[in-house]
Amino acid sequence: MSFDPQPYNVLLALGHWLAVFGSCLGIAFFVAFMTGVASGRAGAVIGAVTSSFSDFFSTSCRRIGAVALLTFQESKRRKALYVFFVFAALFMFAGWFLSNPSNRPELQAKSYIVFVLTAISWLILPVMLLLSCWGVPEDIRLRSLHTVVTKPIRRHEIVLGRMVGYISVGTIVLLLMGVIGYVWIFRQIPDEAKPSLVARVPVYGTLTFINREGKQGSGVNVGDIWDFRSYVEGATKARAVWTFDDVSEQRVGDQMVLETKFEAFRTHKGNMEKGLLARFIFVNPVKNISLPGKPFEVKEYQDATLVIDRKMTEVDEQTGELKSFDLFNDLVYTDPEDGGNKLRVEVQCLDAGQYLGMARPDLFIRLADRPFAVSFSKSVLGIWLMMCMIVMLGVSVSCFVKGPVATLAVFTFLIIGQGMREFMGRVVTGQEHGSGLVESIYRLVYHLNPTVEIDDSAATKVMFGIDQIFKKLLWLVQHIIPDFGVFRMSPYVANGFDVSWEAAMVPCLLITLGYALPCLLIGYYTLRFRELEAK
Repeated sequence: MSFDPQPYNVLLALGHWLAVFGSCLGIAFFVAFMTGVASGRAGAVIGAVTSSFSDFFSTSCRRIGAVALLTFQESKRRKALYVFFVFAALFMFAGWFLSNPSNRPELQAKSYIVFVLTAISWLILPVMLLLSCWGVPEDIRLRSLHTVVTKPIRRHEIVLGRMVGYISVGTIVLLLMGVIGYVWIFRQIPDEAKPSLVARVPVYGTLTFINREGKQGSGVNVGDIWDFRSYVEGATKARAVWTFDDVSEQRVGDQMVLETKFEAFRTHKGNMEKGLLARFIFVNPVKNISLPGKPFEVKEYQDATLVIDRKMTEVDEQTGELKSFDLFNDLVYTDPEDGGNKLRVEVQCLDAGQYLGMARPDLFIRLADRPFAVSFSKSVLGIWLMMCMIVMLGVSVSCFVKGPVATLAVFTFLIIGQGMREFMGRVVTGQEHGSGLVESIYRLVYHLNPTVEIDDSAATKVMFGIDQIFKKLLWLVQHIIPDFGVFRMSPYVANGFDVSWEAAMVPCLLITLGYALPCLLIGYYTLRFRELEAK
C-alpha cells in the first residue's frame, strides 16, 4: 500500500477530547457569564445552565421519535430520495468507460471499487449537507417551529429529532446504494479480475534499518522527493529489519505467508528482464540463530507472496551438516522486556550497485483472508459515519445561522478536515519550517529572510510569546475541526485489504461519538436563547 495504517491511540484521543471540550465549554461559560454581568443578568445565565440539567434528565424518546418522523416526511416532500435515481443512472453507463482489457486484473477491480465508493460518497454527502443545513432555518422562516416549541417539548429533543430524522433518510438511501453497488461490482467486473476481490488481513511489524557497515542506522535516500520508502544497498551488510509482535501457531498456522511489495532503484542497467535479487534472513537474537532463506526476484509494482513452511532446513557452511529449524520453537522468541512472542525478519538486497526500497507496509504477515463483503461493508459504514458527522454539524450550526451560511460553514469544515489538518499539525509541532504570524510580519517589514537570526531583546521575546499563543489557538482549532480524512476507507478495499478496526474503524466511531455531545449542546443553547421571531 502507498499509505501506512497506524493503530489509533484511544487514550491520547480521549485526553485531547477532554482538553478541547473542557476548554471550549469553559470559554463559552465565561463569555456568557461576563455578558450577563455586564447586562445585570448574571443570575439568569446561571439559572439557565442549572435548569438545562433537568431538561436533559427529562428526555423523552417518544417526542424525539415524533420529530424524527416529521423530519423524515419533510425530506420525502423535498425529493431527497430522488438522489438514488441519479445513482442508478450513473451505473447504467459506467461500465462503458471503466472496462479496459489491457489493464491488469487487480487494476480493473480497483477502478470498479473506487468508482462505486466515490459515487456513493459524492451523491449522499451533498444531499445530507443541504438537508441538515436548511431544515431548521426553513422552519423558522415558515414559522412552523413556533408551533412545535409551544408544545411540551424541549429544545434538545428538537435537535436530536432533526438529527435522527435526517440520518434515517440517509441510511435508507445509503443502504440501497451499497447493496446495488456491491452487486454491480460482481456483475460488471471481468472474470479474470474477480480473484482480486478479497479482504487480506495483514499483520504489520516495526521497521528499522542496518546500514552498510552493519550498524543500526537509517535507510538510504536515493533522491526521491517522496520519502515514504527508504532503500538498502545491495551486496553489503545493509538490511531492513522487521519485528512482528504476537506471532503464534494459533494465529499464523503451520505455514506463514509473507507478502511483499518492494521497489527497485538501479544505479546501472543490469539485466532488465530480471528483477533484483533479495532474500529473507530469520533471526532469533535470544538463541543467536540466523537462518537465511532462498533468494527471490523482486517483482516491481506487484504483490509477491512467499509461503514459509514451519519446518526449515539449512546446510552448515563449516561442517556441511543439514540442520532443521522449527519456525515457532527456534525462530520465534520471547522478548525479555514485554514477554511477547516476536519474529525478526531481515531483508537483504543481493545485487551489487542496486538498491531495494521498502516501507513498513511493504512486508507483512498475511493471515486468513476475509470475504470481500466484509471490507466493502466497513467502507460503506465509514461513509455512513461521515454522513452522521455532517448531519450533526449541519443541524447544530443551522440553529444559529441561516441556511446558506450554515452550508458554507459545514462545507469549510469538510474541506479543512480532509486536507489541511495535517499541515496545521506540522505547524503546531514545529515540523513545518517557517516563522510564526507576528515574526513573519516583522521579517516582511524589515526584509529579513528566514535564515537571518533576530536580535535577542525584550521586544523579540514578546513577539515569540505572542506566536506561541497563536500556536496554542491553532492547536485548539485543529482539534475542533473534525478529521474527515479517517472516514475515507476506499484505499483499503480497492487495494484488496480488510478495513482495519484499530487504524480505521475505531477512530471513525470515536470521532463521531466525540462530536455528538458538543453538537447537541450548541443546538440546544442556541435554540433556547435565540429570538425565533427573527427570520
